[in-house]
Amino acid sequence: MNNLTRRRFIIGTGLTVGFAAAAHPTFAQVITTDSIGLTAGAVRIPTASGEIPGYRAMPATGSSFPIVLVVQEIFGVHEHIQDVCRRFAKLGYCAIAPEMFFRQGDVSQLTDVQQIIGTVVSKVPDAQVMSDLDAAVAWAAASSQGDRSRIGITGFCWGGRITWLYAAHNPSIKAGVAWYGRLVGNSTELNPRHPIDIAPTLTVPVLGLYGGNDTGIPNDTVARMQQALATGRSGSDILLYPATPHAFHADYRPSYRKEEAMDGWRRLQAWFKTHGL
Repeated sequence: MNNLTRRRFIIGTGLTVGFAAAAHPTFAQVITTDSIGLTAGAVRIPTASGEIPGYRAMPATGSSFPIVLVVQEIFGVHEHIQDVCRRFAKLGYCAIAPEMFFRQGDVSQLTDVQQIIGTVVSKVPDAQVMSDLDAAVAWAAASSQGDRSRIGITGFCWGGRITWLYAAHNPSIKAGVAWYGRLVGNSTELNPRHPIDIAPTLTVPVLGLYGGNDTGIPNDTVARMQQALATGRSGSDILLYPATPHAFHADYRPSYRKEEAMDGWRRLQAWFKTHGL
């Protein structure tokens, strides 16, 4: 891979080609999933306040595909998230990843994680995200042979937190898998609730996949979430991988842990199948 193809840039659809600048990918270990047998690429998703970009991948033939919402990390819908969508499509799903930060700014050009959080991510309201995910489901059902009666969601880091919240927002979805999403936090106007707040009343089964050495998500908050979930009836569960860092599924980063990532991916598939996806 030459330097040109490693660089990221924005195409006319508003999606990143390649990896976000701040992601610092380690290319030797990157998993690349081809599009053979798939319909895959950038799309425009109509919402209540105008179109937003997204990435959609699904089998090239067939119909009534179960829908999987793939929710991005703080780096946006860059190559890793697009590849995850193609992995789902190879399994027979219609996977769609809407660009959640489109209205607040382009994170792909920013080189510092704290700058991304401070100038873009911190300005994204949860209510906007829930509405955009609703719109992505409606679009997938109307335009992509998606089966609206079979919806799942998964998300990574920032998207892991959103996975918990959307499962509470849309109780009609079948199941969710949250990868190392933040569980606790202060209530603000933009982020009024956090996963631990919705855990006791959650009805959708969510599987949480977390790292025991995640410095940003202390083990005690994972334990508190497990206790809160135990007071409800959703059947949700959390798996804590020992000696494993944050972002262990991100195969383009030094944090990638192949064994745990592969185990988590197998568990995701089994979780979805068990719950009708």
